[in-house]
Amino acid sequence: MWADLFQIQIPVLEKVLRTIGVYVGMAILLRLAGKRDLAELNTFDLVVMLLLSNMVQNSIIGNDNSLLGGLLGAAVLLAVNAVLVRLAVRYKWIARLFEGRPTDLVRNGRIVGNLRRLGLRHGDVAVALRRQGAGTIKEVKRATLEPGGSIVVDLEEDAQDATVTDLNRSQAALIQELRKEIAGLRDRVDTGFQELSAH
Repeated sequence: MWADLFQIQIPVLEKVLRTIGVYVGMAILLRLAGKRDLAELNTFDLVVMLLLSNMVQNSIIGNDNSLLGGLLGAAVLLAVNAVLVRLAVRYKWIARLFEGRPTDLVRNGRIVGNLRRLGLRHGDVAVALRRQGAGTIKEVKRATLEPGGSIVVDLEEDAQDATVTDLNRSQAALIQELRKEIAGLRDRVDTGFQELSAH
């Protein structure tokens, strides 16, 4: 029993190479599958992901069902991922290689991307735009599908929500206008009193 738990049944190097190979292979396949699949999983995508994990499991573990072998595979997987993530942050070309580039979907209130090629429906884009404050597509200055699969929206200036700075500016302008009005009223009242006292 203890031997089954702790004795790795295939060579350690083979276990490491299998894990790295599956990681790189899956990264390439997901890259080829498109950006949308990474961000918004529908029912079909979820089924595919579950089946993929089951299919590649044997490629990683090989003829090894030991606890130690499973933990070694998991450790290698986490280590490879950590190294690649740090390399992608440091070297932009690695990030572009694995993730791709942002793709414009909307520019100046018009859809410019080929939604069908990206695996997106018009409704998917409309929902993402509404979530980020756009009432209509005409209010969108630019919307991009980012490499991670999220949709980032920049609204036209007049469609953006007011910020605290905007409110402070408006309040300062209103106070200044009120001061002018009050000063004008004072002048009228003073002039009226002077005319009354002159008679």
